[in-house]
Amino acid sequence: MSVQYNQVRAMLAITRASLKGILRSPSAVVFSLAFPLIFILVFGFIGGVGKVSFKMSIDKKSDTLNPVYTAIKSVPGITIVNKPDNEIKEDLEKGRITAVLNILKNASAAPPYIINLKTSEAVNPQNLQVLKSILNSIVANINKGTYPQAPTFAAINEDVQKIPGRTYRTIDFILPGQLGFSLLSAGVFGVAFLFYNLRQQLVLKRFYATPIQRPYIILGEAISRVIFQLTTAVIIIGIGYFAFHYTLIHGFVTFLEIMVLSFLALIVFMGFGFVVSGLAKNESMIPPVANLVTLPQFLLAGTFFSIDVFPSWLQPICRVLPLTHFNDAMRKIAFEGAHLKDCLFQIGVLALWGVVVYAVAVKVFKWE
Repeated sequence: MSVQYNQVRAMLAITRASLKGILRSPSAVVFSLAFPLIFILVFGFIGGVGKVSFKMSIDKKSDTLNPVYTAIKSVPGITIVNKPDNEIKEDLEKGRITAVLNILKNASAAPPYIINLKTSEAVNPQNLQVLKSILNSIVANINKGTYPQAPTFAAINEDVQKIPGRTYRTIDFILPGQLGFSLLSAGVFGVAFLFYNLRQQLVLKRFYATPIQRPYIILGEAISRVIFQLTTAVIIIGIGYFAFHYTLIHGFVTFLEIMVLSFLALIVFMGFGFVVSGLAKNESMIPPVANLVTLPQFLLAGTFFSIDVFPSWLQPICRVLPLTHFNDAMRKIAFEGAHLKDCLFQIGVLALWGVVVYAVAVKVFKWE
């Protein structure tokens, strides 16, 4: 009496064996866990996101027919945001913009203008201090160049209005980027080396001698990669939360949504690994080809600093990259309190990348 071959049991056996192989691989542990943790520890102990540029808004009641407003618009690194009042208030509460500026004509004789600032507790205090220094410099230059005889052309109200908001820490920016770094590294380098070596060592050929079907071979290897990488994600988030007070605004619900987002991103990133594995003609080709995929994203996708610091011509390229959308969605979920349904645009872009990448992977992937 013949017994039907169990494809699922065979797939799970491959998963277990592959997972053991990953855990015994120093490079897998270093790139997936050690490097991201080192960056998190370094930036976590530093305690400040050294941003050079920031965003601000001009109150709609503000007087804009004065040299202060003209000078502010010409300052490099300051982006003036124009949105409806309710969206500006929300951006201010969540720390997306540094301050709302209101330049008022003074009814008394001097000074002619009063500058009021409104900010929130979610704003980086360093950015607010830099903005106040810039405004003081602007006023001083205007006085010196245009109104040398006047006591002062404009006065900055030192009583800054501050609305409630969440405190934005360095770790809230850095950790999503490092988790994305880990997922992308594992998805591309891990999968590329894995399947290339399986072909070279004739492991796949030995699998063909068994009744297991090819899709179950890929599933078994993929599941082991997903289990390992999501475990490292739990470790990274746990260290960030307990050691550096990383913000999980809705607690365990936010954590679960981040894990779902990480799973979706990892599936997409693994597609790049399949493409690299298929394109590489020898093992020495894998690192340069994989770096063509990963390095631009590490540098341009908001991993270490905001993409707002890049030139305006480069920012559209940054916003196309899949890692950018993972980082944006994770920061919105963790710090701003958004849910997965609020990040459908970012998830949609990731899904579109997934469709394109796996379509290419099917064409170039080699079994032998």
